[in-house]
Amino acid sequence: MADRARPALFTIPAHRAFADALAAGLIRRFGKDRMALARGLVLLPSNRAQRSVRDAFVRASGGALLLPRLVAIGDPELDEAAGAALDPVDDAEPIPPAVAPIERRMILARLVEEERAKAGQPIDAAEAVRLAGELARTLDQLLVEDVAPTRLRDLAMAEELSSHWQRSLDLFRIVLDRWPEELHRLGRIDLAERRTRLMARLATRWRAAPPAGFVCAAGVTTASPSIARLLRCVAELPQGLVVLPGLGIDMPEAEWQALGPHEPDPVTGRRARSIETHPQFQLKLLLDRMGINRGEVETWREGGGHDAGAIRGRAVANALAPADFTGKWTGLAGADRRLTDVTAVELVTPAEEAQAIALALRQALEEPGKTAALVTPDRALARRVAAHCARWNIAIDDSAGRPLSILPPGTLLIALAEAAAQHFAPVALLALLKHPLVRFGPDRIGWLDGARALDLALRGPRPAPGLDGIDAHLAEGDERTRVVRARAREWWRDARPLLEPIGAVFDDGVQSLGALLAALREASIALCGDALWAGPAGRALAEWFAELEARAALGPPAIAPESLAPLVRTLLDETAVRPPQGGHPRLAIYGLIEARLQTADLMVLGGLNEGIWPGQPAPDPWLAPRIRAELGLPGLDRRVGLAAHDLAEALGAPQVLLTRARRDARSPAIPSRFWLRLEAMAGELVRAPGLEVWARALDDPGEHAPEARPEPVPPPALRPTMISVTEVDRLKADPYAFYARRVLRLMPLDAVDADPSAAWRGTAVHRILEIWTREDDCRVDALRPRALTMMHDARTHPMLRALWWPRLDEAIGWIGQAMAAQADEGRRVLAAELRGKIDLAGVTLNGTADRIDRLGSGGIGIVDYKTGKPPSAAAVRAGFSMQLGLLGLIAERGGFADIVGTAEAFEYWSISKRGGQFGYIATPVDPAGKRDRIPTADFTSIAAHHFTEAARDWLTGTRGFTAKLVPEYAPYAEYDQLMRRDEWYGRER
Repeated sequence: MADRARPALFTIPAHRAFADALAAGLIRRFGKDRMALARGLVLLPSNRAQRSVRDAFVRASGGALLLPRLVAIGDPELDEAAGAALDPVDDAEPIPPAVAPIERRMILARLVEEERAKAGQPIDAAEAVRLAGELARTLDQLLVEDVAPTRLRDLAMAEELSSHWQRSLDLFRIVLDRWPEELHRLGRIDLAERRTRLMARLATRWRAAPPAGFVCAAGVTTASPSIARLLRCVAELPQGLVVLPGLGIDMPEAEWQALGPHEPDPVTGRRARSIETHPQFQLKLLLDRMGINRGEVETWREGGGHDAGAIRGRAVANALAPADFTGKWTGLAGADRRLTDVTAVELVTPAEEAQAIALALRQALEEPGKTAALVTPDRALARRVAAHCARWNIAIDDSAGRPLSILPPGTLLIALAEAAAQHFAPVALLALLKHPLVRFGPDRIGWLDGARALDLALRGPRPAPGLDGIDAHLAEGDERTRVVRARAREWWRDARPLLEPIGAVFDDGVQSLGALLAALREASIALCGDALWAGPAGRALAEWFAELEARAALGPPAIAPESLAPLVRTLLDETAVRPPQGGHPRLAIYGLIEARLQTADLMVLGGLNEGIWPGQPAPDPWLAPRIRAELGLPGLDRRVGLAAHDLAEALGAPQVLLTRARRDARSPAIPSRFWLRLEAMAGELVRAPGLEVWARALDDPGEHAPEARPEPVPPPALRPTMISVTEVDRLKADPYAFYARRVLRLMPLDAVDADPSAAWRGTAVHRILEIWTREDDCRVDALRPRALTMMHDARTHPMLRALWWPRLDEAIGWIGQAMAAQADEGRRVLAAELRGKIDLAGVTLNGTADRIDRLGSGGIGIVDYKTGKPPSAAAVRAGFSMQLGLLGLIAERGGFADIVGTAEAFEYWSISKRGGQFGYIATPVDPAGKRDRIPTADFTSIAAHHFTEAARDWLTGTRGFTAKLVPEYAPYAEYDQLMRRDEWYGRER
């Protein structure tokens, strides 16, 4: 081949639209003969760039045009993309096929699990799969950078590492030793190695026999040695061109040389640190590996129609100068720091930022033909903007795609795996049964009705594990829950069979991944039918299932059922689902990779906060940074330089809007280093006029008129005529809460799978003591077995069993001793959990006494069991906590069947701790009224007085039910949201 006198290298400055400029230039050079243009080959970095250049050719041609062949050399299926040009069928020495990514992942996971087990550090299959992904990425970097894995054995510094890195390195070496054997057995090679071989063979073929048409490598910034060699070959072809994006040919030579990479010092052997975070570092490294001097690169002559002008290009280059050269900012002329048509807006929250971006995109549509695009690495921000645009019926999708794990088919799969692994615990079970894909279609309304009935039935502490535990729970219930549980039980008979197969598989314990995946697939189909596979996400899930099940046997031989959900989540997180074509023709949302070579009249660069743009470099769990540097692998900060280059390219649009939020969901956010550099160099970023105000005004309700304290006044006919002694305090302290509960009949629901609350623990203790009293006649030796029976019940919450049993064990011992001592004094138990009622002040007062005793004096003793502290004397004096007095009043007036007498003792038996032991007796009364207590003889009459006043005001009278009337005695908050407490509480009236 006759080499050129010099390689043909060009660059399209960042302030020009790359794809349009490239298309215009190629048409000018080769478009006179349309067949010559069609015989050409254009090598591009990605499929997205391929589509962008194809559209640019259409725009530039103004009509019909035979396009050159566009090949994405970043395509994983590179041989299929380029066809016979790269992999001819008659090749004498064909390159072996590449191992499938999921196949490699499974094999590496098995190797990692085996070697960790041999080292005495066993891990589960989910963690092995995660580490295998990191291992594969590190291995690919070695292959891409032409670093032989065998060099790891020759590292002299390995023993200087910390023990953590030493263990990781040892394991990495072992796995790399075994991996070639696995590849040889399969007859495959790594995908990265195959791509390297294909490009090397292509370069060799082109050097020997140049193509008949032109070859143009455009937009490629990857600096791997194989890419550099191919680009060098293309640049030297008779009709070859290499077009680089945004190379800083005007960058001062001192700054250019400071970037690195540097030659080793002849004395110390050390290399000066390269500035990998600079946007030009990757391009400089590429030129160095190509053996090209920057002075040999020419500027592409053609423009793109979306050009921003060279002035802004110089300003951006100055703003992103290496740190050691930023001192020049103070001496720059105004033109060299002017960011014309670049505006910025800072919002308070990410929600406001998304609102502002959506408004900017919507505003762009008001100008005919104007295009706009959002570029951001923050996928949550991208989704929010798309959702805001939907309010104007604008379909705009994120071209970077969304992880399958957050789309309905993926979330269904994860929910099912978690529910089965948790033995169908209530929260996981209900999340699965209410999933939008379950029973999708005309039957869904009836299905949801049944699921909601099950939700109500499962309120409270967790039932026994498994489907049988749900059955047993639904078969029980008191009067209040019997109707709900009956309805849930009827629906559950049809729903249960759908879950039985996967429940049986998961109950078998550790088994093969294939068996668990098959059970997961069959159960998903049983729940969702064909809806599971519908749409782009469903098709992606079908492909994911097919690939994983086919290669599951190559992975870890056994997996625990509880590891399946995290394993599935890890793999689904890495599966991106990109939207089909058909969104708005003038709007787009791009990730950083997708935005390369794209342009628009308005580019919105969103999420410019540190940790987002640029993102935090992902750590390498296998190789220490020092080892990576010694091997010549890219530093972890190199991605910062790529993000900076993406920013510089996007800043070349005619109009640019920079956005950031001052805080994220948890804390104040730090502006991106790029934002701070632009601001420091320019003096101040020009603020977008009105955008921040519009974003807030769009959802501004106008004047805020806070609600007054509620005080409903229902008519007497709607007021309750029956009240329990336990409700009197609520009536007096927070009448509104009483109104919501008794008049509106709004009963608070327990949480699903709730931890045992104080009320639930109290109910459990009361139940133990009630059965002990009725069936065991208060025998001391029978109390502890009764408590143990409850604790060993499968429905008892594990936390209650582990943490509360020790105190309960001690407390019931005290109860038995205290009752034995009272029996010796002639005191005996008359009844336990006895209900009674009387008519008082025009209403019926009822109550349940925990225990009623006959005293040695012949009087009556009222006992109330408490799992916490008894009410204080101050509360009783204030007219609250009169429960014992009202129960005594009911007893004295014959409200309890077969019990007569005068109430002479009022006792709280608390099993909380005091004086170093669990269990003590407290009383709100004293025979002589000492210690600020109420005289015993007056307690029932005082209780009757307070109750009569309350009944006269709210039950038989017309007084309004004021919210939080006495806040210090209204600690419960079930109805605070209903009363809109935060709007009025604490305000001046």
